[in-house]
Amino acid sequence: MGIRNVPVAAAAAAAAAAAIAIAALPVAAQDKAASPAPAAAAKVQPFAMPQTDSWELTSDGGEVYRIFVSFPITPPPADGWPVLYVLDGNAEFAGFAEARRVQEYDDVGKGIVVGVGYPTDQVYDSRRLYDYAPKIPNPPPPGMERFAKLRSGGQDPFVAFLTGKLRAEIARRYTINPHRQSLFGHSLGGLLALHALYTRSDAFNAIVAASPSLAWNGQSVLPLEREFTARLVAGKIARPSRLMVVVGGQEGGAETAASFARRIDRLSGYGLRSQFRLYGEEGHMSVPSRAVTDTLRFVFGAR
Repeated sequence: MGIRNVPVAAAAAAAAAAAIAIAALPVAAQDKAASPAPAAAAKVQPFAMPQTDSWELTSDGGEVYRIFVSFPITPPPADGWPVLYVLDGNAEFAGFAEARRVQEYDDVGKGIVVGVGYPTDQVYDSRRLYDYAPKIPNPPPPGMERFAKLRSGGQDPFVAFLTGKLRAEIARRYTINPHRQSLFGHSLGGLLALHALYTRSDAFNAIVAASPSLAWNGQSVLPLEREFTARLVAGKIARPSRLMVVVGGQEGGAETAASFARRIDRLSGYGLRSQFRLYGEEGHMSVPSRAVTDTLRFVFGAR
């Protein structure tokens, strides 16, 4: 049964009526109606998600990241757990972690989720622009002026951190399958996921690009896409990552993403396995939550 929304004015009127009714009672009745004095308040503690770890890790370039990990409680398989790295970990990790945990009885939950975030309690950090986005030129393209003062262009060092120091640290702490490493990114994180596909084509077993910011920087990602396509068609990429693109029907970039998915689909004959999902009722910020189980199924359920 759904929760009904009560108008604020109606709720206030009801509260006022209740207060008047109690005030109108005789004193003895008021005493009975009053709540007993509360006991000493229990100590409030932050909620800790079961089957999770968290720590901070510094990249070789001196950038500090907060790492979140969700792991199965059952023993690992002989070849180790597959791993999904989730960008914007502060925002996205909790949803992925709990979805994985409650579905641990199935292949959807049989893996390790690694959230890659920043040492902050905020949902997003401006550092993501440096890690996820290509360098903004000077002068910036139209509409990009407000971002020009922030750092950008750190995609390659960040991918090197994901595939190098972070991956080694996860392997040291957990029993993982080095051949089943996947990546999820949303928005600018989706753009970074595509950058990883184009520049490190075999670094991840599977990649999910959710609402990728394809129009960013005047579609500056297009040359990389064309170069990747040429190398793939020429047989210079032996085994590219599997790719899933997801987008919301209520966001502005839906048709751009659909057009991109059609271009990528034509490459299936050259070894690129891809999927496209359109969530018709979702907007840009609701797409990640909608995509959680589809992503887990795509990266953990298929080999």
